[in-house]
Amino acid sequence: MLMVVMMLLSMVCLFFFFSLVEVMTGMILIMFSLVMVVEWSGMWVNFIGEVFFLDLYSVNLAILSIWIGMLMLMASFNSGAISEGSFCLYTVMLVLFLVLCFSCTSLFGFFLFFESVLFPIIMLIFSWGFQPERLSAGVSMLFYTLFGSMPLLIFLLFSNISLSYLYLYWMGYSMGGVVFFMVSVAFMVKVPMFMFHLWLPKAHVEAPIAGSMILAGVLLKLGIYGLLRFSIFLGKSMENFSGLILSFSLLGGLVISLVCLGQVDLKALIAYSSVCHMGLVLGGLFSFNLWGVMGGLLMVVGHGLCSSGLFCLANIMYERFFTRSLVLLKGMGIIFPFFILWWFFFCVVNMAAPPSMNLVGEIFLMGSMLSYSLLLLVPLGFMTFLSACYSLYMFSYTQHGSGWWVMSVLNVSVREYLLIFLHFCPLVLWVLKMEMFMNWM
Repeated sequence: MLMVVMMLLSMVCLFFFFSLVEVMTGMILIMFSLVMVVEWSGMWVNFIGEVFFLDLYSVNLAILSIWIGMLMLMASFNSGAISEGSFCLYTVMLVLFLVLCFSCTSLFGFFLFFESVLFPIIMLIFSWGFQPERLSAGVSMLFYTLFGSMPLLIFLLFSNISLSYLYLYWMGYSMGGVVFFMVSVAFMVKVPMFMFHLWLPKAHVEAPIAGSMILAGVLLKLGIYGLLRFSIFLGKSMENFSGLILSFSLLGGLVISLVCLGQVDLKALIAYSSVCHMGLVLGGLFSFNLWGVMGGLLMVVGHGLCSSGLFCLANIMYERFFTRSLVLLKGMGIIFPFFILWWFFFCVVNMAAPPSMNLVGEIFLMGSMLSYSLLLLVPLGFMTFLSACYSLYMFSYTQHGSGWWVMSVLNVSVREYLLIFLHFCPLVLWVLKMEMFMNWM
């Protein structure tokens, strides 16, 4: 793990001496080296020295961060940003901070890298967003996250106990409800939970394609990961408030699903669907069941790849027609008859179809929440139905029918097909390496 961090740090420090292809090759080698050094046979907790540690969540999210980072660079080839060294530097910084965040043993170190991620993503939105509204979107995201994280920072600064995960786990520390709310608000803004989600659609709509990919693919997962880590000493308080959190998550999922059906902006629709899926993961985490944690991991990785792929598909259309309106993008299947296949694949994965990891993740999460209370069957059933509705609505509205005009446009390039394939391939090949997601014992 130390080797992986040092290689990423050296790429940041010496970035301007590397070409883009060398950076992407380096990120692929780093990801494979991370896979190779992990001992999957005992993947509950692996400690590396006193600074880093890896468990099942950590290593999967670190690998996902590096994979999405490499795809971010590949997706930005058509934009002018890829020729600017600062854009690539911010991308590598994002990946480095995320890997450090997912592998740090200290709670304070986790918080430091958790907040450091804000700087490069906001610079991506400010510098390479498409519209003037990107400034208000970036400021909104900044202040939502900073004000949400302030109680957590106060708790960490005035805490008189060790902030090591290992020590807290061994000593069995437990804290009360006030600390729970101080800690949880920071992570629920990041998830984002319903009622804390208002910054997300604005940030997605105004961000460049690289910003949307890393936001949907990895940054939303920081909140789930943080709650999982802090549950070491907040388990009792989380159990006491689990009914309230579950209710808000599922109610919010239902409301946002209906909001998705009324969207006319393609990126906003994909962004709102992320709130629904993360609400399911949050509900699984607060159901206090091993199935909920395993299903949450599958959903986190599956949604990261699927949502990032959908943003890439939307961006490919935007680069050719300069609009994200569903009304103006009707009938794309006539112009790109082969590309309709990839839209179909990602829309059905978004509604959890086999053999994708989203399906197994949803089955585990629903089983976990139903073991908490059978009354949750009704909202879960409606959420599944509405998920299929807005996914099919997005597919049929963009691909079928006839558009308002047909113009001469560039065909979809081999690079773009490869980009979409590299999103889709891990979603269906995960069955060949199930222990990467389920080897908890």
